[in-house]
Amino acid sequence: MASTDKSPDPTPAYGPEPTPGKAMGVGQHVIDKGAMMIQSLEPIKQMSQHVCTFAIYSHDMSRQIQTHHYCTRLHQRLIQCAVYDSDESDARLLGVEYIVPDDVFETMPPEEQKLWHSHAYEIKSGLWVNPRVPEIIGMPELENLAKTYGKFWCTWQADRGDRLPMGAPALMMSPQAVSPGLVRPELVLERDAKYNISSESLKSSRLEIPEPEMINPMADYWKQHGKRFVIDIEETQMKLRAPFP
Repeated sequence: MASTDKSPDPTPAYGPEPTPGKAMGVGQHVIDKGAMMIQSLEPIKQMSQHVCTFAIYSHDMSRQIQTHHYCTRLHQRLIQCAVYDSDESDARLLGVEYIVPDDVFETMPPEEQKLWHSHAYEIKSGLWVNPRVPEIIGMPELENLAKTYGKFWCTWQADRGDRLPMGAPALMMSPQAVSPGLVRPELVLERDAKYNISSESLKSSRLEIPEPEMINPMADYWKQHGKRFVIDIEETQMKLRAPFP
């Protein structure tokens, strides 16, 4: 059965496009434009931040990717992000990340905390950026985010060549200051060149961001315990009744 740790069979190739299929025709564009005029699309309109950063596969930390988070703040205590592989109009939706503050994270059971990662290093190192937003404007938000934890599930492993979302979801980890959590320099340089920024300069400007008093050792589980996570999908008997009221 499908597993995070195994590559699925290649998807069929239908031309040079990164995903199978033909380009959208005029009729489809008309339908989509009409729907945009009529429907509210309220959840999409609530996206208020674009974050560019990096993520690492929990089961294979040699695989590192640039990510683009488009974030909605449900309320002061919870941020949810649609994660794409670029900021272009044809970007592929890679997965979703949820972000909570440290006091909410502390209420979770240990088995749940294992699936989450900290953001302090990612923020203070200059890897987490809000493209085209001046640092002085984003600084209050960065100070808050340094004390948060995230859970990121990747459903489309486009970096390995999947032309469609294939196989089991993968749990993603955040960059850290120790190997194998260090982001490869060439990935950072490529990102910085695109947005005409310097991660090293951002790192210097964020020195005064307060460090969390403690990062829970159940987060970033690989650092403390040397263990990582994969998902295996297995067949099971259908339940005819829900296990809850």
